[in-house]
Amino acid sequence: MHPNIQHLYEIANKPTRKVIGLMSGTSLDGLDIALCTITGAGKATKVKLDAFITVPYTPDLKEKLLTVFSKKTVSLEQLCVLNPWLALQHASMVNHALQQWGVDAAQVDLIASHGQTIYHAPKSLHPNDAFGPASLQIVDGDHIAVATGIITVSDFRQKHIAAGGEGAPLSLYGDYLLCAHETENRILLNIGGIANFTILKAGSSLEQVFSSDTGPGNTLMDAYTRKYFEGLAYDKDGIIAKSGKINEPLLQSLKSDSFFSVAFPKTIGPELFNLDYIIQAQMALGTMLSHEDVLATLNMFTAQTISEAIKKVVGDQYIYTMYISGGGMHNHLLMEHLKQLLPSIIIKSSMEIGILPDAKEAILFALLGNEAVAGTSLLAGGNATKVATTMGKISFPN
Repeated sequence: MHPNIQHLYEIANKPTRKVIGLMSGTSLDGLDIALCTITGAGKATKVKLDAFITVPYTPDLKEKLLTVFSKKTVSLEQLCVLNPWLALQHASMVNHALQQWGVDAAQVDLIASHGQTIYHAPKSLHPNDAFGPASLQIVDGDHIAVATGIITVSDFRQKHIAAGGEGAPLSLYGDYLLCAHETENRILLNIGGIANFTILKAGSSLEQVFSSDTGPGNTLMDAYTRKYFEGLAYDKDGIIAKSGKINEPLLQSLKSDSFFSVAFPKTIGPELFNLDYIIQAQMALGTMLSHEDVLATLNMFTAQTISEAIKKVVGDQYIYTMYISGGGMHNHLLMEHLKQLLPSIIIKSSMEIGILPDAKEAILFALLGNEAVAGTSLLAGGNATKVATTMGKISFPN
């Protein structure tokens, strides 16, 4: 047996593993690094978050990514060189975090890397019947493995697509493994750049779990703030939006895109929801608004599309508690809107069930990495197709 396979076999048979989950989302604000102790696999999984840090992307790094991010036409040379380069940046961030935490790399069994999404193309976004859904993430797993000395699992979304899904959202797996409950009906809402939710009815099996994107989370608000409020990366606490007034015609224009009539479950990204989307919605009105009014309207746009999606899927038959994670939960105005729009749902932070909100997605990928090595096949697929599959590609350090 090859020594690498022997080592992987030994890791798979350990009762407890140290796994680092890495996540960088469409906000391009930095790399989330979660060091987890994971015991068992599947429904028996127990996770302890040992350490967590978000390493901000430097302006130079972000500028390099923006040359290829969510663009239909890019330099292939730039895309090619960014794939290993960003992997080495991520590896350096991991090595530095381990040094800060006083953890030797030899103590870590696996790194599970989401990578950096460059373009997400579900079928609803492209009309070409000759092609199926697609999603492209850069950050090469081999480079991370070699630079850290740790076995790396990466490129999770491709198997999800190959098995009949659209590559997103993957949150339902971690939501189910960590948050399923025998007596409480739960909604797990993550408000990142894009918002997504998972429905966990009490006592449900993985086959019964439902997950979908709803539309924009923070992506439009953040992009608009960066464009028109110099020096600000986002509208902290929704303070700017709170100073403006919601414009109902603009709100309806924003909600008129065909994406919102596509059947659930569905997925989307900033390829649709970007500054051009806001400009086109404003042009349809023929009037200009103050930046504060636009932000107020964008805030309500996110809140309404989230609440309408949840109401459509959940209905009025059950009582649910909703646990929120992601950067959007820090937007106080957005939280106020959601509470007003979903009065029958109890809304809490994911901290209430022991999950640090900002670390949740990185923990999810640690879980997926653990499942790839030590678990059984998870379910993936679209509306009608659900097949047993294992996600992630394995890279060895040598």
